[in-house]
Amino acid sequence: MTQESLDGAIFTQMVQASARHLKNNADKIDALNVFPVPDGDTGTNMNLSITSGADEVKKLGSGDIAEVADAFSKGLLMGARGNSGVILSQLFRGFAKGLDNQQLLTSEGLANALDSGVKAAYKAVMKPVEGTILTVAKDAAETAVVESETEKDITVLMECVVQEAKASLKRTPELLPVLKEAGVVDSGGQGLVTIYEGFLAALNGDDVPEQNADDVNMDAIINAEHHKIAQDIINTADIEYGYCTEFMVQFDADKLKEQPFNEEAFRQELSKYGDSLLVVSDDELAKIHIHVEYPGEVMTIGQRYGSLTHIKIDNMREQHTSIVGEQFKQEQSGEKTAYGIVTVATGSGIKELFESLGATVVIEGGQTMNPSTQDIAEAIDRANARNVLVLPNNKNIVMAAEQAAELAEAATSVVPTKTIPQGISGLLAFHPEMAIGDNHDAMETASREVKTGQVTYAVRDTQIDGMTIEKGHFMGIADGTIKVSSPDKQQVAEALLANMITDTDDILTILQGEDASSDDVQAIAHYVEQNFDELEIETHNGQQPVYSFIFALE
Repeated sequence: MTQESLDGAIFTQMVQASARHLKNNADKIDALNVFPVPDGDTGTNMNLSITSGADEVKKLGSGDIAEVADAFSKGLLMGARGNSGVILSQLFRGFAKGLDNQQLLTSEGLANALDSGVKAAYKAVMKPVEGTILTVAKDAAETAVVESETEKDITVLMECVVQEAKASLKRTPELLPVLKEAGVVDSGGQGLVTIYEGFLAALNGDDVPEQNADDVNMDAIINAEHHKIAQDIINTADIEYGYCTEFMVQFDADKLKEQPFNEEAFRQELSKYGDSLLVVSDDELAKIHIHVEYPGEVMTIGQRYGSLTHIKIDNMREQHTSIVGEQFKQEQSGEKTAYGIVTVATGSGIKELFESLGATVVIEGGQTMNPSTQDIAEAIDRANARNVLVLPNNKNIVMAAEQAAELAEAATSVVPTKTIPQGISGLLAFHPEMAIGDNHDAMETASREVKTGQVTYAVRDTQIDGMTIEKGHFMGIADGTIKVSSPDKQQVAEALLANMITDTDDILTILQGEDASSDDVQAIAHYVEQNFDELEIETHNGQQPVYSFIFALE
């Protein structure tokens, strides 16, 4: 039976089918996510984005196709995550605008709507890159426009769209060298193909398949011969802008009177601060995705037009180091890896943090429990690597680590980190492609660039540096020097930060100790926001003993 028009009910079915199909294939699409800059998992991001759109359509209940498309577009915009999610929201924002309030859609109207979506998506991206979801969308839309001149059956037209989208997807490695080197196709493009397959299944009255039957097989997802992924191809240092920043601006009428919002001008202004920029907006809000070095700068610009919501900031250097770290964590195999990293930490949260950043072996120890030379030597051996870097993270452990390095069979170098923040900063500077001596120097340099603050308690009465400290009182210590003491833990934390923070600091990391609560951390964060509003704040539940809080300032 020929399908010569689409109404809201059929398009609703297409949306729901595409959401189910994408959900079924999200993990597979995640496996393709091998771009040089880790920016979340594409399949997961697209799945969450389209689910938000499908939920908005479900809330609508019924309507003509323009109303359904508007609801889908709005839901996608609100739920868009990552580059792929924001681009997807733009494709269907343009699609919805291209319908021009039509109640029914012909094959020609569908083709024009797809083309309108492509134009909107390209406009939203500051520097469009070919070989991505944009290319797949463009090629598929161009085919739709040509075919719609003679083909009136919408189902047949959608078959052509899916066929061309798949062909375009297979061409993506020829357009992006990093895809070809890693042996994969574009993950965002694969996601779009999956959505279009869902559309076609609904038009045919079929259930969506559990997996894409004729997509690139798993051998093409990871090059079986070379076992390469793009994260192996680049250095962490090659990530010029370290923070994937997403936020929304909820427009404020009073602010807009003073400074009207212009999407293109806003996009141009933000482009000076980073890359991978996407800006999309409607009458109520703007959504921003950008990779920057200082997230606060772009958010401050956004505040000119309204209030900030849905803020999400990811440290991509941390993500990258973690991904690469998994590549050299092969303790179970007999084959030695190129690098191993041994670090000392106490507190389950801090241990997990170091492991997430790529540490091969984390030794339990710290201020009140210094590991022995033998403990460290055994950890170096467990790292099962040709080259090992050791991060003591305590001044009382450095000498034991150096002795253990002399005993080790592996080439071992000790980076003399004296605090947990120094260890974290040093580990983030590790590059698997560099020689061990160069790594040692880079990691030591990075560790010196972080300031450490610690809040702990006095175990005895004492007088030092002109201060009288009573047993049981809390102390604020900045890089080894006691700066403040008081029976009030929160007061000590705030006074210590006031002493440490300068205009050159950009990021404060708070590690929560086992005797501190989340409310304590929120109170400190509130104090910092009120008094140092340009400082970005990250928090982790370190669960460390002895220190109620550990602060890192960079």
